[in-house]
Amino acid sequence: MRDDAPSQTARGVAAHRLGYERLEAPYGDPAADEVLTRDVANGLVRGPGSPRHEYLRARTAFFDRVVVSSLDRRVRQVVVGAAGYDGRAFRYAKPGVRWFEADHPATQADKLARIARLGLDTSHIAFVAADFAADPVAELLTAAGLDTGRAALFLLEGVAVYLEQPVLERVLGEFRAVTVTGSPLAISVSSGTARSADRERFRAAVAAVGEPVRSTLPA
Repeated sequence: MRDDAPSQTARGVAAHRLGYERLEAPYGDPAADEVLTRDVANGLVRGPGSPRHEYLRARTAFFDRVVVSSLDRRVRQVVVGAAGYDGRAFRYAKPGVRWFEADHPATQADKLARIARLGLDTSHIAFVAADFAADPVAELLTAAGLDTGRAALFLLEGVAVYLEQPVLERVLGEFRAVTVTGSPLAISVSSGTARSADRERFRAAVAAVGEPVRSTLPA
């Protein structure tokens, strides 16, 4: 992505999510997530009719289940890598749980400006500006207050495809360095199993906004 501009693909994901039913939990503030998502998606039109819409529906549901099940198992720290405009820290906010959102500085600055304008409570969230291709993620997370002696849930949704494989491996290694054995990781990757036409359409679309595909893993 461009260093001086927020992620356009992250905005597109927000627009798609407006049409999804989300997993409910007996805690959190879904309304805060929705108001942020609507603000981000303003002016964008996304909806049924495309394979990507259904893919993102399934991916969103999977990560929602991972978050809720982990919090129900008493995980009290959540690290969201390349958070984009994800609002799960609001939707699934739970007393005693600390969230850490690590993201590219340009996207995070735009998100924080929107959050401030909307008046959303972020007292339970630590925002960590990090360029995964260059910055020491582990050091930045610990400086933000991540307790390395306690379990944490790590999320990497929708970003691996945009990272060179050595960068992805380094980021995962840095995550591993700041947590304990048994901490869960949820990650989405591109495995190259999509139909050729769909794959090429996606590659062209993301390249057009300056966020090209950089890694596809063998199935």
